[in-house]
Amino acid sequence: MAGRRKAIELAMSEEDLARLVSITRSRTEPASRVERARMLLVYRDEPSFFQVGRAVGAHHQTVQRCIERALAYGPMAALDDCPRPGKEPTITAEAKAWVVDLACRKAKELGYPHELWTTRLLARHAREHGPAEGHACLAKLAQGTVCKILNEQEIKPHKVRYYLERRDPEFRQKMTEGLCVYREVKLIKATAAAAKQKPSDAVAIVSYDEKPGIQAIATTAPDLPLEPGRHATLARDHEYKRHGTVSLLAGIDLITGQIHALVKDRHRSANSSNSSSSSTPPIRLTQRSS
Repeated sequence: MAGRRKAIELAMSEEDLARLVSITRSRTEPASRVERARMLLVYRDEPSFFQVGRAVGAHHQTVQRCIERALAYGPMAALDDCPRPGKEPTITAEAKAWVVDLACRKAKELGYPHELWTTRLLARHAREHGPAEGHACLAKLAQGTVCKILNEQEIKPHKVRYYLERRDPEFRQKMTEGLCVYREVKLIKATAAAAKQKPSDAVAIVSYDEKPGIQAIATTAPDLPLEPGRHATLARDHEYKRHGTVSLLAGIDLITGQIHALVKDRHRSANSSNSSSSSTPPIRLTQRSS
């Protein structure tokens, strides 16, 4: 007659008990983690695989595996499945590096009409040319695998992100002067607020910019208003009339917040003191005493 199976003694700290109780009451945790947390809590009060299995509605061997995993790796680690070895990778590290290097180049450099890669095009190119480059494992490369390889290196060859190159050698000096002006505006406002007075009108600090070449267009038919069941939004004819272009010059007084705008049909040097610059630092205008 077989001997009676001895219960496994499982020690758990107060912190582990509190976390297990919290998991059993959670509505967002996976069902497998909640069930295993219940197993550990019930086993702590009733150290019997059969009794625990009957209480949680699981097989006693399932309970035994959970308890043995908690004994070996800890109560919290027993809530998750152990990592499995899985299938041996068929794509070598050298092949992945070749695909990444390929993605870092433009598709048009390799004779394609596309400027940028798509994952489908990149996978097809790797299948066609990979074996000839010594990477036979890429002969059946799938598009999804290409996405995984690129995601590992955080590379997105199908996207373009714009940046601004600093071509002006005096950029840092101009930036410092502009920041100093804004700092002066802050000090002027703080001084006036401390004295409970308005800033003096003797000095005006204006930040201005220009936007030339704005198209002046008009509709060729009246807009259709919103109508339930027919027009959920304002409807407008896709055709339009061109009335040339206009230039908008605007400035804001940084102290008072007043905006000064000027619209001109022609964009000449008489309209702007610096028409070649797209971003001009603020200037200080001092009112002369009469």
